[in-house]
Amino acid sequence: MSRYYILRIGILLLVVTTFYEPSQAQQQYGRINGTVVGISGRLAGRSSPFTLIVNRYTTGGEVNDVNSARQRGEDNLLSTMSHMDVGRIQIGNNVGVPVSAIIATPWGDGGTKLTVLYQRNVNFYELRYGTRSEDYRFGYAELFLDRNGKGEGTFIPAARVNLKDGNTWEVEDFGVLPARLMGLRGSGSVRAR
Repeated sequence: MSRYYILRIGILLLVVTTFYEPSQAQQQYGRINGTVVGISGRLAGRSSPFTLIVNRYTTGGEVNDVNSARQRGEDNLLSTMSHMDVGRIQIGNNVGVPVSAIIATPWGDGGTKLTVLYQRNVNFYELRYGTRSEDYRFGYAELFLDRNGKGEGTFIPAARVNLKDGNTWEVEDFGVLPARLMGLRGSGSVRAR
């Protein structure tokens, strides 16, 4: 009798796993790995592993929401972005932070440009001593991938985002020069749709 129940449970598990489709939140478009290299400032010449996990791309409506929130002020933008989660960015060997916007556009000969915007973690030292970097609440990256998913890009770990002409993002870097993203390799489907 117990063999019969074990066999039924086994068949049930087989059927469930065969027809199970993960929800959109669990699906992954792809993953991009590479190296971030500091160009200037206290991190000049240092490198760390870089990973961007793309769960989905930001829709046109969500980009319009971000733009209209930025027109109403930076606090509104932060509030709007806190409800958006399209992936995760990791620098070094830590867990990383959620990404609020990943905008994919065609680039070059069959390549993809990914524009990434996220709310960075402001550390306790910045808050306690009121450093100037506290005003740079965002992180920003641009990745340029060819048709094979390989490429380079730029990374700004502390940025201020302004809106110019109603729909163009103007990104101000806290540092002198943005960091370089090198040796990027995409896996999965990271092409523009």
